Amino acid sequence: MTTLFTRYRLGGLTLPNRVVMAPMTRVRAAAGGLATPSMAAYYAQRATAGLIVTEGVQPSAIGQSGPGTPGLHTDEQVAAWRPVTAAVHTNGGRIFAQLMHGGRVSHPDTTGMRPVGPSAVPAVGDVFTPAGPRPAPTPRALDTAAVPEQAESYAQAARRAVDAGFDGVELHGANGYLISQFLSSNANLRTDRYGGPVANRIRFAVEAAAATVEAVGAARTGIRLSPGAAFWGVEETDVRELYTALLTELARLGVAYVHLEATADEESLVALRRAWPGTLVMNPVLPMGPKQTGREDADHWLGLGADLISFGRAFIANPDLVERLRGGHPIAPVDEATYYQGGDAGYLTYPAHQYAA
Repeated sequence: MTTLFTRYRLGGLTLPNRVVMAPMTRVRAAAGGLATPSMAAYYAQRATAGLIVTEGVQPSAIGQSGPGTPGLHTDEQVAAWRPVTAAVHTNGGRIFAQLMHGGRVSHPDTTGMRPVGPSAVPAVGDVFTPAGPRPAPTPRALDTAAVPEQAESYAQAARRAVDAGFDGVELHGANGYLISQFLSSNANLRTDRYGGPVANRIRFAVEAAAATVEAVGAARTGIRLSPGAAFWGVEETDVRELYTALLTELARLGVAYVHLEATADEESLVALRRAWPGTLVMNPVLPMGPKQTGREDADHWLGLGADLISFGRAFIANPDLVERLRGGHPIAPVDEATYYQGGDAGYLTYPAHQYAA
């Protein structure tokens, strides 16, 4: 019988269990978007996960969403990530970098540049800047000829990720960021080949995935999606049609996995599981919602056909989450005040469970 602790073959990797550490922004990077020794310790502490997916990493300077996030678009950033991936591998783990282009969810105070997006429609809400929250600015709508450059930025960052020692990359196609903005029916008002009908709205996501597959191989390429979600004011019409069409194209590319968030009703998510022939990573609860993923949620989705289960907040406070789940030990609560405050408190200070000798 398949359980959370059954091995799984993912591309060229053998995962010792089906527990995935979900990507979570922690804003601990140094100036210049550099990974730090504390980040190496943080991920190494959690290396018993079947797979770690890092926090969102900007694939280009203009792709940075908020301050304090790491990048993968300079040689210095590649060098800074190498001790992180080495620490995870030394502890027996596997790690993918999540490539996150913020698109319109950014600010000139953070990047020094006007954000870009599919259309000149601002995100809903305040974005994080070095000076605190600021209203989301109106982005510069990308010209048709400029769109492929943004898709290619994922591939360029993927090459750098492999050079930095990552086992693969996950494209952040969820939560209202650039790929999600192109999928949207209200952030994307384009009338060219990237907007309008479903076949056009999925085009940017497919081109970004195809470029990444060409750069580093399908076995090293995953993508995270949030069907029907409304993060940063993004809306989507025809959710099942949209995502079924996208999954069909991703299947042709043979990407390593699709990582779905529980942002739609279960019936729709199960329908998408049926439409996707490859590996499915399922994040069983709404990101940043009131509930934290537990063993019951994981087992439920394994029963519905998910192959791997991602845990977010539970991994922050429980570096030994896999062992706690295996032994039925208590899951420690997380201090939300430390999510983005910087420093090692609430980052490296959560202890492992005291196991009986």
